[in-house]
Amino acid sequence: METQTEETSKIISLAEVKNILKKISKERKELNYEQKIALEHAEKFARLSAKQTKDLITALIKLDHVEEIHAYKIADILPNTEDDIKAIFAKERYTPNEKEIKNILEIVKKHSVE
Repeated sequence: METQTEETSKIISLAEVKNILKKISKERKELNYEQKIALEHAEKFARLSAKQTKDLITALIKLDHVEEIHAYKIADILPNTEDDIKAIFAKERYTPNEKEIKNILEIVKKHSVE
């Protein structure tokens, strides 16, 4: 998920979205319609904590050919098959080879068990 302001654009994970919206909810007591829908989605689909997600993203970015945007997508989706990884990279010029895909899956498995 991307947030965009006039100054900068920053990618954030679903777990971070969940934390931000919960914080806003506590401060304001009520979220607007879009924020409520986004929070429901984040609560339903964010399977890792923000810290676990950040650790996973850091580990993925260390790999060759895994850029920040891919690391965030992988952390949000938590793919468990080679086809899932291929789908994430489907529109990219570079597609990871089988060894790289297995390495990505091992890292995801390691971080989603913790």
